[in-house]
Amino acid sequence: MVDTTTSSHTTPLKLSATIITYNEEKNIARCLDSIINVAEDIVVVDSYSTDGTEKICSDYGVRFVKNEFAGYREQKNFALTLTKHNYVLSLDADEALDQEAQHKIVKLMDNPQYDGYYLKRFNNYCGQWIRFTDWGRDKKLRLFNKNKAKWGGINPHDKVVQDTGTTSTLLSGKILHWGYSNYQEHNKKIRSFSTIAAREYFLNNRSVSYISIALKPLWRFFRSYVLRLGFLEGKKGFFLCYYCAKNVYLKYLKLHHLYQKQHPSHS
Repeated sequence: MVDTTTSSHTTPLKLSATIITYNEEKNIARCLDSIINVAEDIVVVDSYSTDGTEKICSDYGVRFVKNEFAGYREQKNFALTLTKHNYVLSLDADEALDQEAQHKIVKLMDNPQYDGYYLKRFNNYCGQWIRFTDWGRDKKLRLFNKNKAKWGGINPHDKVVQDTGTTSTLLSGKILHWGYSNYQEHNKKIRSFSTIAAREYFLNNRSVSYISIALKPLWRFFRSYVLRLGFLEGKKGFFLCYYCAKNVYLKYLKLHHLYQKQHPSHS
């Protein structure tokens, strides 16, 4: 656990950590291993897993709470309400802190100077660590004062949104992210993610046209594969960029279908 010995200047703050899960038995132990000595209070909010996730969490002695899943943003905000301390570290089950990030966060809690802290995220795709593509420019705000921030964004791509006037900085160290273990898994995930995103866009009155359905995926692929040097990642870089572009295509196509259902005479 975090060292709570009083220094000559201040008493270190205690840290809470949150993770949301659903059938994460292959990932959750790795995630917990990386934070068990960083956070004094760890809360796992589970969407009624049917695998061994609960048993693994029980072995680690963390708080395990079951809650019906209403959305990524909603589930993570619910997890925040269960935390004991003001500063919260939030990770996904397929993520883990590297050693440098662990040490930096423990030291940081002696006297945090900012309301939020970004960490770079290093992504693994089908067994290969990605340096380029859109994934190579990844950073996430994952350590923050819960009284000055909440989860927002558009599901399934939620993000921490800080209140006006808050401060943040980039912390050294990395979040390690094991995104997809094979192409089939990625292809299956984009089908569900594109459906969720289309529904969110529809509820927020996001516009869509045939031009956007055609051009937005092409731009996504060109930006990631060419401008952001995805071609240097070889075969896996190509498929990563392809499936990310396919996700954009399906998202806007499904959004168009939702509008057609609302106004069938205009289809």
